[in-house]
Amino acid sequence: MKDFTFKISLDCTNTPNNMSTDILPTSPESDCVKTKLNLSENLEEHLKPSLDKGEAPEHLSKRQMKKLMRQKQWEDQRELRKQKRKEKRQRRKLERQLHLESNSDGHDRKRFRSDVVPSPLRLIVDCSFDNLMVSKDIKKLHKQIQRCYAENRRASHPVQYYLTSHGGQLKKIMDENDKGWVNWKDIHIKPEHYSELMKKEDLVYLTSDSPNILKELDESKAYVIGGLVDHNHHKTPASWVYREQRRVGIHIMSLLQGITYKQASEHGIHHAQLPLGDFVKMNSRKVLAVNHVFEIVLEYLETRDWQEAFFSILPPRKGAVPANRVCESSSQAQKSSTAKHEEESNSSAEESTENPADPVARQGEGRDGASST
Repeated sequence: MKDFTFKISLDCTNTPNNMSTDILPTSPESDCVKTKLNLSENLEEHLKPSLDKGEAPEHLSKRQMKKLMRQKQWEDQRELRKQKRKEKRQRRKLERQLHLESNSDGHDRKRFRSDVVPSPLRLIVDCSFDNLMVSKDIKKLHKQIQRCYAENRRASHPVQYYLTSHGGQLKKIMDENDKGWVNWKDIHIKPEHYSELMKKEDLVYLTSDSPNILKELDESKAYVIGGLVDHNHHKTPASWVYREQRRVGIHIMSLLQGITYKQASEHGIHHAQLPLGDFVKMNSRKVLAVNHVFEIVLEYLETRDWQEAFFSILPPRKGAVPANRVCESSSQAQKSSTAKHEEESNSSAEESTENPADPVARQGEGRDGASST
């Protein structure tokens, strides 16, 4: 059988050149392959009874024998593999069920839509600062907008989320890096300015430079967050402020106001800042990222507690501590310093009473010194 296979392959590949084209097949190589496949199938059928009995045919090489044995073993274990796959699927299903049961206390990332109670409050990210940012900062703003969208979708009281003045570099970056934004749900992405979409009396611009402190959230209002990542690039330098104040006499705070506060004033809309200073003492400045302000508003709508909202959202790098704890520590330090001062004064008074001054002795000492001179 081995010699016969070899001869067929030689005859198929070494066809004489003087044969006419009518006799030659159209594809000699394909005929050879078909012939070999038919021979291998016939060989397996012929050898199957002997392999089942565990006998090794003498006319097969070791390589061919190993190949046939592996194939037979693979066929024999087919049912075992199916059973293992079925057990694996059941195990994964059980793990998912246990995971859902363990997260049934309300902290699971996905909520049932029936548990969601949408809020009528409108939260707007103003994207009209496109020309004031470099590409790096616009990419950061895009990430913050994505985070706001994700948190709003997971919130128990989602707000009416608006992106206004959408276009320019921001739209280009979103088209390049996140083409799925066109399919976002529960969001209003508008190229118009927010002043064209909302009534002026309903608008409140959230800016850390505003002198007004926001005590409560009015869910009938539309709160605007400045979509600006500038790291204070657009605030007036302090050295220039002091120099101009000496020259012109302008009050320093009128020059230190940020660009979002200026825009709110120019459009004649209300402005306010979150009550951060009433509840939190931070090592860094009070300016927060877009997504932090967004998430604080969402958290407050759920808890109605500003302090809990601040401390659940603010990142650790801000070094935030409760303001009342800082006041208590400062008052305790003041009391301890006062007590220490009183203790020192009392000890000095006791020393003076133990060693009273003797004026007669001092006069005698003075006379002795005078006589000696």
